[in-house]
Amino acid sequence: MPTLLKIKGFKFFFYANEHEPKHIHVMKNDDFAKIELESLKVVQNYLKPKDLKFAIETIKEHRKTFERRWDEWFDKR
Repeated sequence: MPTLLKIKGFKFFFYANEHEPKHIHVMKNDDFAKIELESLKVVQNYLKPKDLKFAIETIKEHRKTFERRWDEWFDKR
């Protein structure tokens, strides 16, 4: 499970056996969400509203790095 970023109690990651479209999983404590990288569409959400907003803003800020890490991980497999 490649971890992309840990910040303010949030963990941004993807699983080693992921599928398209590119997306990021976000965990904070026992809550989580799944968000598509390109569209920022929330596919699944169990985060509090303020935490989801923070997660989306963080993904938006780091999107290019997250996409590059996704591509590097899956291109080498």
